[in-house]
Amino acid sequence: MDPGRPQGTAVAVKDGRILSVGTLDTIKPWLDRYSHTVDKTFQDKIILPGLIDPHTHFHWSGWVVGLHYLGPIDSPSGTDQAVQGRDQVIARLKELDEQLEDPDQPIFAWGFDPAFHGGHLDREDLDAISTERPIWILAYAIHYIYVNSRMLDLLGATESMHLHGLGRYPDGRLNGQFVEIEATRFALEPFRKEIMRPDRAKRGMRTLAETAKRAGITMTGDIGFGLTNFDEEWRDHEETVLDPSFPLRMVLTPADSGARKDHGELAPDFVASLKSERFNEKMRFHGVKFWADGSYQAMSLRLKYPFFLDGDNGLRGEDTWDSLADAMFPYWERGIQIHVHANGDEAVDAVLDVLAELQRRLPRFDHRFTIEHYLISSPMQARRLKALGGCASVLIYYLHTRGQLQNEMGLGPDRAEATGRLGSLVREGVPFTLHSDHAFSVAPMHPLTAAWIAVTRKGQDGKTVMAPGERISREQALRAITIDAAYILRMENETGSIEIGKLADFSILEEDPTEIEIDGLKDIKIWGTVLGGVKQPVCD
Repeated sequence: MDPGRPQGTAVAVKDGRILSVGTLDTIKPWLDRYSHTVDKTFQDKIILPGLIDPHTHFHWSGWVVGLHYLGPIDSPSGTDQAVQGRDQVIARLKELDEQLEDPDQPIFAWGFDPAFHGGHLDREDLDAISTERPIWILAYAIHYIYVNSRMLDLLGATESMHLHGLGRYPDGRLNGQFVEIEATRFALEPFRKEIMRPDRAKRGMRTLAETAKRAGITMTGDIGFGLTNFDEEWRDHEETVLDPSFPLRMVLTPADSGARKDHGELAPDFVASLKSERFNEKMRFHGVKFWADGSYQAMSLRLKYPFFLDGDNGLRGEDTWDSLADAMFPYWERGIQIHVHANGDEAVDAVLDVLAELQRRLPRFDHRFTIEHYLISSPMQARRLKALGGCASVLIYYLHTRGQLQNEMGLGPDRAEATGRLGSLVREGVPFTLHSDHAFSVAPMHPLTAAWIAVTRKGQDGKTVMAPGERISREQALRAITIDAAYILRMENETGSIEIGKLADFSILEEDPTEIEIDGLKDIKIWGTVLGGVKQPVCD
């Protein structure tokens, strides 16, 4: 990924960093001066810069470890089979109800997917299973929680409550749905210590780290750190990530919502202090995150006209759009990079308006304000993002796994087929990266698959090419999971390419991703990784 010296056959490593790149002959001046060992382990393999997934949620995996599984595909752990179709979901919940002897013992489950399971659940659906046993279901996208009437009572939710994201029927009655941060936090908090036990969180993080290593990943970004409880998350990360056996580096981006909950008006100062006070080469803090709308997967994103096929629309984030500029400005003026979750085109417009207002108040260069997900957009939004100096981090997996499904289920063909307009970003010169948003769900944590989708734009059927003008080149896709991913996280001087002085983090592949037939890109076998010069083979 160094255009000046794009290839080499030898790399010298000292003290965990790259000393020189080239051939055994060209790096000889270094070898002559230092005692060394020539390691030929990878002489028949391909050494790539360590792959980067810049938007994941490792700690959130602890939400689902130990919960009953309802997902439409086999569980990430491989221990639970897919529950396909709404009838099977209801049957599975009835089975769980019959298995539990104590009628007061709640059912906690996760993985319900409204796109695959025929629309959202509500309290009446769950009351049909039991009105005595509390039922609590976390959606596959972690943006929705569904409960029955008994659980509503247990949570203390009342008809007179005012809570952003608290679902209601057309007649005003509570419908048992909790949507987005404020509402899902309310539904989670009474059970948080039970659901998110430290042992579960740390076990989930280690499982995801092994998954990442198998995908050739050496660094991830955790975008939304501390959303539920900063101190607990930090404790679990210290005890897990700093273990020498943990095979990744992590860049942690605090959630403004969590920081404000704990520190109020001092949240920007707290976030600013993290970069210097809690730093090491394995784990560091960077930036801050906001939310502007809901989920593509849970069909709660905010769309411009004509909205969803049924005429409905999604939900904004915890902050009103009119208040976002005021909420972000204290971070902006401190030079803190801002990441904003925005899936739908209406939310993207709102976020671009906010960025324009921040620039009006205090013009900044190289701010790298990043729109996270950026799934439904227009070419003109890409042009405006470039004009304002912004970046995008795109969840391109959804084009492949959900583009054809959303044709008929929610978005209609125009928007579903144009999900993730990477070609528009390239044409306008907007820096971008690709991510998975992985937390045991959402999308596979596999950058080479993301690159394949970006280059081919093939649907789930493996044949249909959607919005071919939005395809990008193989080189652009590989940059998006290496050096450009590092750039979005402000780590481009530390990693992302095999260059002198950078961390010796590599992904070791069995085939060359620049030469293999394009449909083979996603299937390249990965030997393992190198982290700071230490080999980390995949254990079969």
